[in-house]
Parts: sequence; structure tokens; C-alpha cells
Amino acid sequence: MIGVSRKIGLVVGFLLGAGAPAWSHFQEIIPSADVLPEGGSVTVDLVFTHPVEGGPVMEMLAPVQMGVLSGGAVTDLLPALEQKPVDGKSAWTVTRDLVEPGASVFFVEPQPYWEPSEGKYIVHYSKVVVDSYASGEGWDELVGLPVEIQPLVRPTGVWTGNAFRGVVLKNGQPAPFAEIEVEFINDGSVTPPNDAFITQVIKADANGTFSYTMPRAGWWGFAALLEGDTPMQSPEGADAPVEQGALIWVKATDMAGD
Repeated sequence: MIGVSRKIGLVVGFLLGAGAPAWSHFQEIIPSADVLPEGGSVTVDLVFTHPVEGGPVMEMLAPVQMGVLSGGAVTDLLPALEQKPVDGKSAWTVTRDLVEPGASVFFVEPQPYWEPSEGKYIVHYSKVVVDSYASGEGWDELVGLPVEIQPLVRPTGVWTGNAFRGVVLKNGQPAPFAEIEVEFINDGSVTPPNDAFITQVIKADANGTFSYTMPRAGWWGFAALLEGDTPMQSPEGADAPVEQGALIWVKATDMAGD
């Protein structure tokens, strides 16, 4: 039989665990606009945070790689990155001129982030599409990241209430039944009724395909979470799993009335 003191300990432990925040980590890569009707420059901000709760922001070291895919060619943006702290934590920004029509796929591979509460490393390969001159072309080009979401719906010029669809890829192949977490960047105007509403969770089908209807205007992040093939050493020197996230950000825009 379980002793009284142990029973009390189990109950206290359960209550503490139940009261712990159910935060999901999201690597934001957010441009100043998803469409540039007349071309021009775009600023892209990189922050590692919890979007719906508006934080806390986590320390983001200099990325392993940061670039943009446009017209079939990749440009390294690491030399152009500048630090832009958020809430006292390291974050980054870059500005780029888009002088040619077509989609530019901005992407980032951050350094592995050790999450002690989960006993694992987190690496979120994140991307966002910016369409210059509203061309509507090139939006489904793949960067070739280890894990990546290929959009099946153009991720620019999207109305609120539209469904976004994509395919989760791992090493270039569909990842069946992958779990996808969905959050939006909350400006503070939405208060979730409880923790269950903070992160929406969906699963891909047998072909790695998923769909989600965005109910509110703003930036929405889709994070397909997959287990990495190779563990890394924890700070204590033990083998630790690696969460590889395939993220894509999509902006939904309200229809303006007359």
C-alpha cells in the first residue's frame, strides 16, 4: 500500500504539474509584409517565443543559417543579420530589397535550444514567404531543409477564414500522421478561456497532408514536430532527443468593407 506521506506527495506533484503553463515554443520569422504590391524592401524579425501568450521570450543565439530562396537561388543573409533584443533576450532582424517579381522564401535554422523541463533539444527550421509585386509565383518552392512544410495553398494574400493546407516533409519525403501545433501572434486582445485553447493541435494524414482554417486575422504559425534521427548530448553529458520542427508562417487578412 502507498503510505500517507507518499500519497500527499503524489497529489501535490500532480497539482503542481497541472498548474504548470502549457507553453509551446515557436521560432518566429515574421516579415513586415507578406505581399509587396510595388516591390521594395522588407524587414524580417526573428524571435524565439510563445506567440499566443506573448512570451516569455527565450534567448536566441546567432542562427546556424539564415537565407532567402528566390528564383531558384539561395542568398546567405547571415552577414546582414543584426541583433534586435526583445524583452532583454537576444533576437535578430534583417532587411532586404526585393527588386524582382516573385516569391522570396525566407528561412532560418537556429542553434539547438536546450529545454530542461522536457529533457530535449529543440531545433525549429522556420520559413515565411514574401511575394514581391504580388506575382503569385514561386510560393511552393522548397528550401531543402531536413524538415519542411510544403504549402498546398498560396501562403500570401490569404483572407481570414481561408483554410491553409500543407504537406509535412522529412528528408524530402512526406511524414505520415505528423503532429502539427498551431498558434497565432496575439496582440493581447485575445484571452484564451483556458490552456487548452492556447495551442491548437492537428495531425497530418497518411500522406503527410494537413489543413487548418484560420479564424482570425494576423500571423499564424504551423509547427510540425518530428523526432530527430540523431540524439545530442545534454549539458550533463547524457544522450538527449532532438525535436525538429518544420514551421511555416502565414498571414490572414480581414476583408475590408465598403
